[in-house]
Amino acid sequence: MSKRKRSSEHLKLRHVAVDTYHENVAYLNSECAIYRAEGFQALSKIEISVNNHNVLAVLNVVHDPKIVEPGELGLADQAFEQLGVEEGSPVRIEHAERPRSMDAVRRKIAGDRLSPEDFQDITRDIVENRYSKMEMAAFLVAAHQGGLDRDEVLYYTQAMADSGQRLDWHESLVADKHCIGGIPGNRTSMLVVPIVAAHGMLIPKTSSRAITSPAGTADTMEVLAEVNLQPKKLHDVVRKERGCLAWGGTANLAPLDDILIAVERPLGIDAMGQMVASILSKKLAAGSTHLLIDIPVGQTAKIRRMHEALQLRKLFEYVGDRLGVHLEVVITDGRQPVGRGIGPVLEARDVMQVLQIDPEAPSDLRQKALRLAGRVLEFDPDIRGGSGFAIARDILDSGRALAKMNAIIQAQGEISERPQPGELTFEVAAVRDGFVISINNLLMNRVASLAGAPMDKGAGVDLLKKIGDEVSKGESLYRIHAQFKADFLFACGLAERDSGYQIGDEKHIQIPLVDS
Repeated sequence: MSKRKRSSEHLKLRHVAVDTYHENVAYLNSECAIYRAEGFQALSKIEISVNNHNVLAVLNVVHDPKIVEPGELGLADQAFEQLGVEEGSPVRIEHAERPRSMDAVRRKIAGDRLSPEDFQDITRDIVENRYSKMEMAAFLVAAHQGGLDRDEVLYYTQAMADSGQRLDWHESLVADKHCIGGIPGNRTSMLVVPIVAAHGMLIPKTSSRAITSPAGTADTMEVLAEVNLQPKKLHDVVRKERGCLAWGGTANLAPLDDILIAVERPLGIDAMGQMVASILSKKLAAGSTHLLIDIPVGQTAKIRRMHEALQLRKLFEYVGDRLGVHLEVVITDGRQPVGRGIGPVLEARDVMQVLQIDPEAPSDLRQKALRLAGRVLEFDPDIRGGSGFAIARDILDSGRALAKMNAIIQAQGEISERPQPGELTFEVAAVRDGFVISINNLLMNRVASLAGAPMDKGAGVDLLKKIGDEVSKGESLYRIHAQFKADFLFACGLAERDSGYQIGDEKHIQIPLVDS
């Protein structure tokens, strides 16, 4: 499709201080002569040009001259930064070509199988801001509803990894560990990294922000240290400390993933093929050579049946093998949250309690982290199979893991004033005597999210009882923390309608689907 003729008139650039989160947005006044003459429409895409530099953006039309006057072009934060010129500079606009890769998206909607070139084209167009969020949603829904076969997942993973920078650590063994998510708490990566790094193995852990959960590793680590590390800073931290716990977005690792997360979050989409491509593309871009994947299985986990876990494991192994990654998958108990805290501040507290060998530290978080760290340590050819757990336990109990975590926090940049748990609290009580026989992971995530997590670091849920615990009627099961009254009322309202806990007879306690 040929472009329309570019307008010969200039517009004065204006910075509109709005965070549009991974989307380029432009603003024209409805009384602007160019808007009227050239047939621009709201939500159409335009190309902005200045000094032989072009930026694409979605057009919004405003009526208030206080936002943008006739004769001005407003750009929100991201687009303004990309254009890279001063406010008041003269710019030109024209209609943007529609992304040609949308033809591939339409074919996927119709049920066709996409080629490696299709995925490369879609990836390039999205990263170059040629897709609106509506068009990205169309792609995600098409991939979710129609499904991706294992070769499509491979092509998609490769395209995502190629969408940004690729790190090369020039070492033969670069370890990483990742959980597919869905289990509240479960902040094992923040324990595995300092244990493995203290051993001397390289483990540069880069994480995405939470998609559908109240916290991800990056969200929780941000309570303790800076996670938005530029590539040079990331390299310096890893070279010095043998590990890091950082957000992958700033380092421009597989940036397509971070762009799509902005659309996945409100849609609540986390399909199997999308999940595998998202995880492995980040690890490939981060330079990982050896990867441990944790798949929790439980009735309210992301993966609810063993056959689904085995299917997902095969898909991870197929794609990882063809990308040259030594990949192992462990299937773990996903019946209930791991640790006590759900939400960044509360989860960071649990992590530090385990590292500090605090008697109040959650034992399930400690044990799971040790098992996973042991498996990662066994990537080391000098460690005999089966002995990794004991080595990991020695590193933790000796204080070496705590020392390493503190060193990583200092290297990344310690947060001087750490956020505290939300001051608004409400305790949810048992409605009868008995035993906790099950906990609904999905509902616990929902309560913590409604309370404000992860955007509000101190919001979340503090679990006081776990599966198997005996309780009396009126005894507290968990405590909700929030900072803002509206969030607090939403979370409390949901918890009062459904606590997420089942209380019953001891013989009905939910048993794990896997060996715990």
